[in-house]
Amino acid sequence: MRPHRHSPRLALFAAVAERKVKIVMVEMELFPALELDWLNGWILLIVLYGVFGILLLAFPKAVVARLYAYDRLRWSKKQRAYHVVGKLLILVNLILTILTPLRVGSTVFILGVILFAVGLTGFTIALFNFRNTPLNQPIIKGLYSVSRHPQVLMLSVAGVGMCLAIGSWIALIILAISSLFGRSRTLAEERALLEQYGDSYRDYMERVPRYILIKTHMEEKGED
Repeated sequence: MRPHRHSPRLALFAAVAERKVKIVMVEMELFPALELDWLNGWILLIVLYGVFGILLLAFPKAVVARLYAYDRLRWSKKQRAYHVVGKLLILVNLILTILTPLRVGSTVFILGVILFAVGLTGFTIALFNFRNTPLNQPIIKGLYSVSRHPQVLMLSVAGVGMCLAIGSWIALIILAISSLFGRSRTLAEERALLEQYGDSYRDYMERVPRYILIKTHMEEKGED
């Protein structure tokens, strides 16, 4: 059988990718040294929260209210506990990001900034998708047509980017664990949307993945 003509290119690509992965593994540290400096991860946080704050100020009040319209009183004790733990972990991650120097000039810094830019751009687009949807309709267009929770997804991408930019494994691990605890809020939001929009939202859930690529279906009484 004649070998595939593109196999040398694929082999070269695989070799380059493997080398990049090894470089990233070497440049990352489990516990980077913490210090107060002007060239720390807080710069990326300022950009992220600055853009978010400006958009919140520019959006109509009704849209902002809808963004935070979730009833915690109906959450179970388990959901509330998970929510609190998730928030505390996010706070720890933010502190680590603020106190850890950026690995300027390194491969992980470049990769991290690229992921951060992708996440921030996607988050901004998702917010405008949210804003441009009438208040009496579910948000299903734009990035919401490929992910039911693009804001959460894109914030996670930006968060991973920040962890890479500071080269911190511990920050990345804490971010991943906080995302698992934050799942309770996601499920609570989906239940509320099911109650509000009924079959139209159920059909949407059948078509679109919760986050991306992999479709997950929520049992209305089975998931916490």
